[in-house]
Amino acid sequence: MTTNLLTRTHPRDDAAPVPPVRPHRRRRSLGSRIEPYLMISPTVLLILGLMVVPIVIVIGYSLMDNTITNPTPKFVGIANYLTVLGSPAFWGAAANTLLFTVVSVVAHMVIGVLFALMLNSKTMAKVPRAIFRAIYILPWIFTASVVAVLWRLLLDPSGVINYLLESLGLIHEAVPWLGLPQTALIAVTVINIWSGYPFFMISLLAGLQGIPSDLYEAARVDGAGPIRQFVSVTLPGLKPILYSMALLDLLWTTQQFTLIWATTGGGPLGSTEMLSTYTYKLAFNSYQFSLASTSAVLVLAASLVVAVFYVRRQRKEERR
Repeated sequence: MTTNLLTRTHPRDDAAPVPPVRPHRRRRSLGSRIEPYLMISPTVLLILGLMVVPIVIVIGYSLMDNTITNPTPKFVGIANYLTVLGSPAFWGAAANTLLFTVVSVVAHMVIGVLFALMLNSKTMAKVPRAIFRAIYILPWIFTASVVAVLWRLLLDPSGVINYLLESLGLIHEAVPWLGLPQTALIAVTVINIWSGYPFFMISLLAGLQGIPSDLYEAARVDGAGPIRQFVSVTLPGLKPILYSMALLDLLWTTQQFTLIWATTGGGPLGSTEMLSTYTYKLAFNSYQFSLASTSAVLVLAASLVVAVFYVRRQRKEERR
């Protein structure tokens, strides 16, 4: 009995230890490594299919002769780039785009700041403030095609704007604002400003509400007036938002197509021709797809420069 009990309670020392088997941990480890890639794979495939592959194809087209109409395209190198860069029409469109973009972005910032300050003012009651917010944001709700149709009716020679100006005695006859080379670019710029300022207004209004009120109280104690408070407190608080939004608006405005195409189509006499409409006409009016691809690549390169500044700015803000 004693021997059996001892044998049961004390196993033999020379028994070989059983190694631990952990297949589940290995499987879990492998699955945890693959899982992040599986989760981002749909987004990666979409980016590749909708952005990277088309960009590579367009760059390839820009290095060939007329690829679609020619069954056997030939490699021409930078010949298309020299042709586009030597075209007066391209530089005219670039000048119009630059003027259109700079004026629009500056006006968006100024109007957005002014309206945001007004809506953030505590001297205005809550109900009127809510009504004005709803009214001021309406242009941002409309699509570009709706905005174009609306303003074409307003700027028509028999439209409301000409009627009001004639009633006030500012003009003596109806003016075709979108039909004259002298006024067409100004008209489409005003339309773009009207349709784009609510984005700045809402974003800056959120930024104003994030500035601590203690800073304004301290400025008032130091004897700072409204202008000094705006320069020393408001602008520094809004500076990151203004910088990021200006870069975004710069990208969006340079690529504006629908509004221009639906109002003037780049006319009259090329006075409102933008790089976007110039590229479109090369492809679908003249069927010069290689030159259109070249123009698109040049616009992409210019946009990438702005995008790099925007990404660097965002990274600096994240580090802070």
